[in-house]
Amino acid sequence: MDLTYPDSAEEFRARIRAFIEVNVPAEFAGLGSLTQEGRDVFIQQWRAALVDSNLLAVSWPKEYGGAGLTLIEQVVIAEEFAKAGVPSGTENDIFGIGLLGNTLTVWGTEEQKRHFLPRILSGEDVWCQGYSEPDAGSDLAGLRTRAVLDGDEWVINGSKIWTSCGHLANWIFVLCRTDPDAAKHRGISLLLVPMEQPGVEVRPIRNIVGESMFNEVFFEDARAAKGNVVGEVNAGWTVAMTLLGFERSVGATTDAIRFRADLDRLFALAKAKGKNDDPRIRERLAWCYGRVEIMRYRGYQALTRFLKGENPGAESAITKLIWSEYLQQETTLAMEILGEDVLTPSGPGTNGAITATDPGTPNTSRAWVESALAARASTIYAGSSQIQRNIIGEQILGLPKEPRVEAGAFRELVGSRGGDR
Repeated sequence: MDLTYPDSAEEFRARIRAFIEVNVPAEFAGLGSLTQEGRDVFIQQWRAALVDSNLLAVSWPKEYGGAGLTLIEQVVIAEEFAKAGVPSGTENDIFGIGLLGNTLTVWGTEEQKRHFLPRILSGEDVWCQGYSEPDAGSDLAGLRTRAVLDGDEWVINGSKIWTSCGHLANWIFVLCRTDPDAAKHRGISLLLVPMEQPGVEVRPIRNIVGESMFNEVFFEDARAAKGNVVGEVNAGWTVAMTLLGFERSVGATTDAIRFRADLDRLFALAKAKGKNDDPRIRERLAWCYGRVEIMRYRGYQALTRFLKGENPGAESAITKLIWSEYLQQETTLAMEILGEDVLTPSGPGTNGAITATDPGTPNTSRAWVESALAARASTIYAGSSQIQRNIIGEQILGLPKEPRVEAGAFRELVGSRGGDR
């Protein structure tokens, strides 16, 4: 297996490393080492440096303010930023640049590209994602948020849940049902909706760690311009799948880098607690090491497909299943290594990280306890493990489909049984 990159990519890698050396202070140990205030200051200064060097929207065409880089150059940047412990932008840039911006370059009208893309780069428009709904669960196509055309505006009613960074955004891209009589995956449109209006309410969701990165978003006669539909009206499912394809591409190789750094902290913790010679602990550390290596090689496999222009498709379910279940096992092992220290956690925490911690996160009992608590949800968000196994079984292995019960029929069944008690 040849895992080497072409010479041109390695030359580009040297340029990115030089950029990092110039723009990152020598004493910088990673976002995890900073206070929340220091973290916010660093991210804003770093984002400004990325904008000045045209390294923020690296995949966008140059005519829209992007860098127009090749796929392999995009991967090199992602890898070097992950190794250096620096972000690719703010948390909301994941949605504005990585998801919506990239999707607009494919499906947006010329007017949409000229209007929205520069505002995303400048930071004037800050975006979040409105996909998941309370009554749909992992069934994205079961959404019930409605949008009805009223003259030159769409009127939107419904709600979204698990909206990451929604409390920081002023725009949201929303999957809405625009034809209630169409089949389940049809009659859906992707709308661009301003959040600073009377018809939009954001309610933070406080998680078990005490953080509120997720939100509920409620729409009550909220409005969006008629021209704020991405792609064709009632053809939003195809657009939505394009957007999810961007979500699952470049991160394939960087996830393993972040999880390996996290695992190195766990190795150090075991040694500091005198548990590194315990046969049971060593066996489970070896299991963790093996899983991270699997992530790394699966990342190379996904990268090969990505560079060929192939959609991740059902294969991404395997990757999600591996890392989410690994995260629970790794943090459970950390709790066992810490022993009674988990009862009185101390020291700095994780700054709200919900997957692998940020580089520089201290090896404290509080940081590990927060990671373990946050990891309980890893097999639910972004598609539950049950859903991932269904996808793998049905779409990859060709197994018979599981019987489905529609949400309305299920509620009716539960309600009738409740009435018999």
